[in-house]
Amino acid sequence: MSHEELELWVEKYRPYVLDEVVNQREVVERLKQFVKAKSTPHLLFVGPPGTGKTTVALCLVHELYGESWRQNVLELNASDERGIQTIRERVKEYARTAPIGDVPFKVIILDECDAMTPDAQWSLRRIMEMFWRTTRFALIANYSSKIIEPIQSRCAVFRFSMLSRGDVVSRVKLIAEKEGVELTEDGVEAIWEVAGGDLRKAINTLQAAAMGGVVDSKAVYRVVGRATPKEVREMMEMALAGRFMEAREALSKLMLEYGLSGLDVVRQVHAELFNLKVPEEVKVELANVVGEVDHRLVDGADDYIQLSYLLAQLARHGQSLRQAKA
Repeated sequence: MSHEELELWVEKYRPYVLDEVVNQREVVERLKQFVKAKSTPHLLFVGPPGTGKTTVALCLVHELYGESWRQNVLELNASDERGIQTIRERVKEYARTAPIGDVPFKVIILDECDAMTPDAQWSLRRIMEMFWRTTRFALIANYSSKIIEPIQSRCAVFRFSMLSRGDVVSRVKLIAEKEGVELTEDGVEAIWEVAGGDLRKAINTLQAAAMGGVVDSKAVYRVVGRATPKEVREMMEMALAGRFMEAREALSKLMLEYGLSGLDVVRQVHAELFNLKVPEEVKVELANVVGEVDHRLVDGADDYIQLSYLLAQLARHGQSLRQAKA
């Protein structure tokens, strides 16, 4: 299949349908009313990465224009083309042209527009005012605070929430089934733990892990450059039990096997710290130590020295707990 044939195939079968959007029902219902009326205000989609903002914008224009959507939509990534020159030239030139078909306006999709410079945003505000009869803007941002107030006030704001565990897991399982990928239950749990509510990250992780065969927790953590929570927890429990040298050997093995940096290890230790079976006041002390080590590493301290210090603090608190019980 040639590149041109592949593009046509993707265009034909890609499910750009609002009803297929996951976990954003309120947003979808409001947008379907705009499609029905063939009229929409300027739109601002705000929310965390991987929650469907760009997909919803594409679904909207597909349902508005049908097969002629390409002639009526300009899609730009504002993080790449974020200067005032792009807004004054490319966006303005497109905005002033008439739409094709029975929908009385074109749509300009500006993805990652919170990366635009302030000057470019002020220029965009003026264009939104001048060409509102022939052009609507769909602005997509992760952080609404980085969008100037005059633009926000001209848009209907749609806030996207993180996807639930059930939505992410069901979609990952569906993709694995359709693609013939062997996906284990612990692999699903690992993908959820790594990606959280970011469905794009979950799908990318699944694809990367599938290259090695069976997608289990070990494969998932390996492709994302993280140790398994079980291995990190066992290392911490060794230190708490007073087996400091064994814990340090386990640390070296993890860093070599997974290619982890000191900061990677500290972040995982922080995540597992609260699962340890120790009194809450000890967790408080250890959380303080982890924060101190993280700060030192960010400032450029040596990874192994600081992580050895962290394990030593775990060993010291473990010894205090054993003495208290004696």
